[in-house]
Amino acid sequence: MIQLYSKKEVDKKALKGARIAVLGYGSQGRAHALNLKDSGFNVVVGVRKAGKSWKLAKRDGLAVAEPAAAVDGADLVAMLVPDMAQAALYAAIKASLKPGATLLFAHGFNVHFKQIKPRKDLDVVLIAPKGPGSLVRRQYQQGRGVPCLIAVAQDATGKAHAKALAYADGIGGTRGGVVATSFAEETETDLFGEQAVLCGGATELVVAGYETLVEAGYQPEVAYYECLHELKLIVDLLHEGGLAKMHRYVSDTAKYGDLTRGPRIVNDRTRKEMRKILKEIQSGKFARQWISEHQSGAGTYKRLLKQDLQHPIEKVGARLRERMPWLKETR
Repeated sequence: MIQLYSKKEVDKKALKGARIAVLGYGSQGRAHALNLKDSGFNVVVGVRKAGKSWKLAKRDGLAVAEPAAAVDGADLVAMLVPDMAQAALYAAIKASLKPGATLLFAHGFNVHFKQIKPRKDLDVVLIAPKGPGSLVRRQYQQGRGVPCLIAVAQDATGKAHAKALAYADGIGGTRGGVVATSFAEETETDLFGEQAVLCGGATELVVAGYETLVEAGYQPEVAYYECLHELKLIVDLLHEGGLAKMHRYVSDTAKYGDLTRGPRIVNDRTRKEMRKILKEIQSGKFARQWISEHQSGAGTYKRLLKQDLQHPIEKVGARLRERMPWLKETR
């Protein structure tokens, strides 16, 4: 049975008077810090003084300090720097964390794969919004909220769950619903979703479709519209109402093509590869590979990224998007 928490389950006293240190001021860090501040919490942002984030956080009206200083005396510390920077940051602030403090993550990667082994006297929790920081902030400002996942890896004080839920409420998560999970489940499903569907799967499908049409002699611009541009229209329908709404708003011809040709694209071979990818995540193989890649200078990662961004679909798309200035206004 799913455990779904809303605002009525929040213990308002759990973080009352708490000092919250948000480490990192990127997509999630900025959204969390601003939402927490607007919810009445005492927030300090921990970033390097020489970085751009320091100036941005100050311009946003937030208290700012170097990470170790921000953590000193904090009741809750949110680790919102990139995954590959978290282990080194934890090592740098470990001694500054006060006994009984809460260490909060927005993704379980480093705890689940044991890149970070928190002190035993700390509460270790997870609040993972199911959306990018820009959406977390925008929804909060509109009186809504992005759903979150909640998990507890270590409960030193007996109040870890209550504090995590109060934090989720502070960033607007209880407005959309907070679902109980574990660090393992959040980490493994998040990585799988990114690799097989949301990022890896979707972009490879788009590019393959584009290439198929262009190779067959169709105009690149028409191929771009059909295989990339219109994808948002379908995703919006799925996001708003699942398969039912998508089927309700596309033509019968599109539905028939979906039902009879879709299974030929995502077939048994595809599912077999998906299961293989999931096993690589569960075994830690992917994590070890990514950590090793990062530690060796990320040469392969940079080469593949450059190759991806130089694909002809990017050049065609950039030219077409220039004629749609409203797309820039949505970010």
